[in-house]
Amino acid sequence: MSSQKPEQSTKDKVPDGNLGAILPVERFSPEEEAVQLPAEYRCNIIMLTPIVQALVEDFKAQKAQANKLFTSSRYSEAIGEYDKALSLCPNYLDYEIAVLKSNISACHLKLEDWKAAVESATASLDALERLQPTKRSKKDTDTEDEKAADAVVEIEGEGEDAEKELADLKLSDERKEDIKRIRRKALMRRAKGKMKQGGWGNLAGAEEDYKVLSQMPNLPPQDQKVVRAALATLPPRVNAAKDQEMGEMMGKLKELGNGILKPFGLSTDMFKMNKDPATGGYNMSFEQGK
Repeated sequence: MSSQKPEQSTKDKVPDGNLGAILPVERFSPEEEAVQLPAEYRCNIIMLTPIVQALVEDFKAQKAQANKLFTSSRYSEAIGEYDKALSLCPNYLDYEIAVLKSNISACHLKLEDWKAAVESATASLDALERLQPTKRSKKDTDTEDEKAADAVVEIEGEGEDAEKELADLKLSDERKEDIKRIRRKALMRRAKGKMKQGGWGNLAGAEEDYKVLSQMPNLPPQDQKVVRAALATLPPRVNAAKDQEMGEMMGKLKELGNGILKPFGLSTDMFKMNKDPATGGYNMSFEQGK
């Protein structure tokens, strides 16, 4: 009896299980794939203890492994690896934490775990808020913009040192752009998760996120299309969900009231709320015999 080797799966035929060699696979954007230490930390990396250096290297390796699992559509496993990367990530690296949390949110969306997706996206936005606050008054923002426009940056070094300082300044500007991109992705993911969850609060929250996104400059065309469609369909859904939940709440309150009034031979149907057209307020009247 001849023995045949079981036919290899498509994945086994590709070196290192790289389906990207034959099929297009979903990947994170370059800024999410290649998380780096910010300039202010990289310049002082030699001052870190060997233990901290080893921790950072382990974190980067763990993140890379998680990204590979995501591109292979192994989302549950990817979440576990991202969580391990988070446990290794120094808590002062808010940008790196934000990227990991945003990636975890993407995994939860693929698994249709809407609540977890919203929670992870919110954690990502919280980390970005610590780096680049958005909840500031217009006066504070205008003052900072004026200072930035008038600021003159002094380069102290010479030759290679000067080039390094200029490179660090450029990287700082690039990091600001990275923060904006990750904030956009996290908002898109949170809004989608809230829409899928449904309910008055979630739908209203999704509408608010999409409104923020609609004001963002340089929003990719595909995201613009999603945002416009959502803002067109969400208002009636929010109102319908509000009416439904308010109706359910009033029903429960009526049931509770009838339970309290029944021993006295009364019911909530005997009490009527009449709107005063002149003031817009309400007056209560009692109608016996109902």
